[in-house]
Amino acid sequence: MTSLSGITRPILAALLLALVPSASALALQVTGLKNPAGFIVDPATGAYFISNENGGPSARDNNGFITKLDEHGKIVKLKFIEGGMNGVTLHAPKGMAVLDKTLFVSDIDRVRRFDPATGRPLGEVDLSAINVDFLTGLAADGAGLLYIADTGADTILKVDTRRGSKPAVLVKDAALAGPHGLAVNPATGALVAVSWNEGKILEIAGDGAVKVLFANSFFNARFGNLAGVDFDAFGNMYVSDFSQGKVIRIDPDFRIQTIAEFLTTPASLSIDRKNHLILIPYLTGNAAELNGLGRERKR
Repeated sequence: MTSLSGITRPILAALLLALVPSASALALQVTGLKNPAGFIVDPATGAYFISNENGGPSARDNNGFITKLDEHGKIVKLKFIEGGMNGVTLHAPKGMAVLDKTLFVSDIDRVRRFDPATGRPLGEVDLSAINVDFLTGLAADGAGLLYIADTGADTILKVDTRRGSKPAVLVKDAALAGPHGLAVNPATGALVAVSWNEGKILEIAGDGAVKVLFANSFFNARFGNLAGVDFDAFGNMYVSDFSQGKVIRIDPDFRIQTIAEFLTTPASLSIDRKNHLILIPYLTGNAAELNGLGRERKR
């Protein structure tokens, strides 16, 4: 179910006060989920999708599911796509991206494809030529490119879905330190990754060169296990810190602000740029939230 009130304290302990400029801003909670790992919007239709692991992150139990919400945040169907039903195989879904009317979903060592309108399975991305380990974040550039994070192999893959080309390794580098969340900056086109193992924020060039934007130091362990990253329409970056229970905003001038804290395992967040909303799933909280970002961050 969805609720505009009665938000449980462990999930919204900080009330996201830094996000919301007035009490009238949208704050919507989705409950009844099972280990939600990802939460995205389909920019073409305004529908929302939440991936539910429904068990361990590596469990091949075929009981994972995708929840679909309408453009107002109302649940269309809790188990819109469900492992073990209607020919669907889905174990522990995590990252998602919508590209050319296809919903891509990472699932341990597979990237599965679904029709976002009907939930019908459309097959898989052919990864047979690549030795993948543990796939997590996905990102699309809006022009046919799909990026895939392999956390276990310190690798990011790239596939041109419109040309039908096979996936290729964009970069394999220990410096990625378990890349988890991925996002394409809409202002610059740059690919950004966040590190699960070492709490780093990285920019990856088109040739695979890795640039460290932020990293912990001996004297400053600012970041924990980073799970998700995305950008709003004004170029502000948002990062979810799973282990420290925080959401961080970094503006285009690289100024850092913690905008929410004391959260319950915030997983892979994303931004609805059209409606200026932040979408946050809480893995062990079995819930997710949409919150208004306000309009004060435009430069």
